[in-house]
Amino acid sequence: MKVLITGVAGFVGNHMAEFLRAERAGVELFGIVKPQGTPEDALPPGVAVIEADLDDASAVDAALDLVHPDRIVHLAAQSSPQASWSDPAGTFRTNVLGLLNVLEAVRKRALSPRILVVGSAEEYGMVDARDLPVDEETALRPATPYAVSKVAQGYLALQYALAFHMGIVRTRTFHHTGPGRGEAFAESSFARQIAEIESGRPAVLAVGNLEVVRDFSDVRDVVRAYWALLDGGDAGAVYNVCSGKGTRIRDLLHMLIEAAGIDVEVRVDPDLVRPADVPAMIGDPTRLRDATGWAPRIPLRQTLGDLLQYWRERTVAASHPPVVPRPR
Repeated sequence: MKVLITGVAGFVGNHMAEFLRAERAGVELFGIVKPQGTPEDALPPGVAVIEADLDDASAVDAALDLVHPDRIVHLAAQSSPQASWSDPAGTFRTNVLGLLNVLEAVRKRALSPRILVVGSAEEYGMVDARDLPVDEETALRPATPYAVSKVAQGYLALQYALAFHMGIVRTRTFHHTGPGRGEAFAESSFARQIAEIESGRPAVLAVGNLEVVRDFSDVRDVVRAYWALLDGGDAGAVYNVCSGKGTRIRDLLHMLIEAAGIDVEVRVDPDLVRPADVPAMIGDPTRLRDATGWAPRIPLRQTLGDLLQYWRERTVAASHPPVVPRPR
């Protein structure tokens, strides 16, 4: 079986490749990355890497001609709601045009891969607390340019599934984290700052809004859910990928501080507060569970501990750069 992962060098792409190498023997892995923009150490081992800009239809066509995949895991995205405020046009190009080029390349070649298109819980937007947890029938009220782009992406995928009978499964994935999570996300920023404080930085931790509630899963559980949906999800259907449990960001921060065993001063940085923030977002994973039998395995405290250890290792590596011999 040939599996093509777009955005393979990203956070989830790395974990998906690791999961498939460990648990799906015999799978041939191919990954798309941006041309000349991916550091060698960001590429997961065991993946045949293809350089292609998803904004360029001809480059995507060439990638599909090379691989003829049996499955496509579409992960490439501008994934930060915060960043989407500063570059909404780039967010739409990457998230909507990129998917369109992938689907068109598949359609024009009359290929029939199973395709996973990953959406976001941000699509639900401002949800009344009385309507939590949200299921897949909840009205969509996107509150950021990123969220709007993911709504458009999801409906584009649905249109291709209906019009061209393509085996596309969609998700609305809630917050997920773990080793490798980018520091643009709150919990990873906290872990990085704590690791730096442990290494001698002043014990002041900058935060944004700590009162919002989010539904967190471990990324390693999430990639299992993605693969299970490629096995058992219905074409055209959308599935919440979530734990079904809410955690206040303040409580998550306290878990990280307790894991480190240090005293810190917490300061709110206005630059870290979003122009619009959903107070609470908790999902209902019933449809996913009924379709696949999936359930999360990794508790949040373990996830956060692994994330903190990831940043500790990076902090130590940054403080001890390799010695380069001087030329004689």
